[in-house]
Amino acid sequence: MRNPHDSFHLAIPCRDLDEAFDYYVNRLGCGSARRFDDRITIDFFGDQVVCHLSPDRVERAPDIYPRHFGMTLKNRPDFERILQLALERELPFFKDVFVRFSGQPEEHTAFFLIDPSNNLIEFKHYKNQDMMY
Repeated sequence: MRNPHDSFHLAIPCRDLDEAFDYYVNRLGCGSARRFDDRITIDFFGDQVVCHLSPDRVERAPDIYPRHFGMTLKNRPDFERILQLALERELPFFKDVFVRFSGQPEEHTAFFLIDPSNNLIEFKHYKNQDMMY
């Protein structure tokens, strides 16, 4: 089981550290933890995302499946808050807001953002909170 003081860690490629910092910290509102010549560490809503400088590994034509990451938000107002922030700050959407599995127990609302290095970020909220996991 996860303890409240633990965090999930994810490493992703980025083509430019300044660009990644601007996107995640200044625009998306994540926290900045550390910066080195080859990577930056971001507090991604309580978890750790490390953007590794690797421009030769940036995906040229990303697709949602099989690789993306993001947040599943328990409370609908939190989902709406992040959606509003993305709209107000004109963050690029990879896929606009949509409902998946409509009318089924696992129905959820989601949208995908795309960062400057073509990493896809999903934000979603399940109508039935029991379906989060």
